[in-house]
Amino acid sequence: MRRVRYGVAMSLDGYIAGPKGEADWIVMDPEIDFGAIWSEFDTLLMGRKTFAPMASAKGGNGGPSAGMKIVVVSRTLKPRDHPNVTLISGNLKEAVAALKAEKGKDIWLFGGGELFRSLLALGLVDTVEVAVIPVVLGQGIPLLPAPAKQTTLTLASHRIYGKTGTVSLVYTVKPSRGRKGK
Repeated sequence: MRRVRYGVAMSLDGYIAGPKGEADWIVMDPEIDFGAIWSEFDTLLMGRKTFAPMASAKGGNGGPSAGMKIVVVSRTLKPRDHPNVTLISGNLKEAVAALKAEKGKDIWLFGGGELFRSLLALGLVDTVEVAVIPVVLGQGIPLLPAPAKQTTLTLASHRIYGKTGTVSLVYTVKPSRGRKGK
C-alpha cells in the first residue's frame, strides 16, 4: 500500500510559511538531491491554499510536479475549471484511503498544515518528514495548527546538512488505539 508522507520545510520556531504564505526563507541546500526526492512520488496531495499558487504558475503544469497526479482537497474549486486535477470535496477519509490503495509510488502531502491536521486525525498520514531550516520567523503558518490531538511519532532517520545548517528529520506515525487507516 502506498504511504502518505507529509514532506515540508519548517522554521526552527515551527512555521511552514510566513504570515502571507511566504517561502523565501527556505534555503535550498546543494547537498539535497531534490530529483531523488521527487522520484519517490507520483502523486501530490494538497489543499486549495497550497494549490492556488501552483495553478497560477505556468498553468500548474511546470516544474518538478510535471507528470504527477495532482489531488486537491477543496469544497470550492470546480472540476470544470481544473480538468487535469483530481478534486476531493467530500468524505476525505474514504477518498484518501482509496488513493493509498491504488498502485503506484508514495503520495506527497504537499504543504498545508490544516490538511495535515485533518489527515493525521483520520489516521491517514504514515510519515512526517521535516526539513528544519535555521531561521526563526516569529509568526506564520504553523506546521500543525491548533486544535490537534496528540500523536506519537517514532524517529526513522535524521541528517544534518553542514553547509546550510538544515536538519532533516523523518518520523513514522505510531498507530494509536482507535486510530484507523493503518
